[in-house]
Amino acid sequence: MNEIDKILNNADEIESKLGYHFTNRNLLGLAFTHCSYVNESRTTTQHNERLEFLGDSILGFMISEYLYRTLPDVPEGELSTLRARLVEASSCIAYIQKLQLERYLLLSKGERMNGGRGRDTILSDLFEAILGAIFLDGGFDATKRFFFNKFKEDIDAILGEPFKNPKAALQDLCQKKFQHAPHYKVLSEKGPDHDKVFKMVVLVQEIELGHGEGTSKKEAQNAAAKNALIGFGESNL
Repeated sequence: MNEIDKILNNADEIESKLGYHFTNRNLLGLAFTHCSYVNESRTTTQHNERLEFLGDSILGFMISEYLYRTLPDVPEGELSTLRARLVEASSCIAYIQKLQLERYLLLSKGERMNGGRGRDTILSDLFEAILGAIFLDGGFDATKRFFFNKFKEDIDAILGEPFKNPKAALQDLCQKKFQHAPHYKVLSEKGPDHDKVFKMVVLVQEIELGHGEGTSKKEAQNAAAKNALIGFGESNL
């Protein structure tokens, strides 16, 4: 029995956690197959990247529609900011961790041993692949029911929190303290194209204020800004 067969043998448990029953369980198995596993496997050549691509678009549309309908007085710019918070990698990781399905994900031996930030990207992609699989199996309405049945309370809680933008907060602080805006530089860039890790430094007048890492330049910049704010005693941001 190969690893994908083991996933299918556990399909009842996975579907119970999802609250969704697949007509085509091969889509379920595909959603849990990472590309690194395929590189080592002799039994499959398919992985979940195409499902992740599809699920990413579906997630963005579902969130956009929800924000449009529930926040009728909020302008487009603020809606875009809110959507970004709800679809970013950290939110997708929180969604998949709530479902407690990470243990079923098929990875290469090297990825299973990797405890670094690349793991976060893999989990985020898994959630989007699950959305893509449900969409292909049951359509948009089924995907929407799954998502909001499981995460509406989490989404509303995020929307109720004050938005903390570390880059904007640091810029304001630097203008007050130094009369100059901070700027960011890439210190290093590691990993393959689909799994990059960036390390950034934030400076003002070439004085280093903080460092940060992330799976995108934006995420690394935010981490560096937050690190700088902590150095200034602004740890609540």
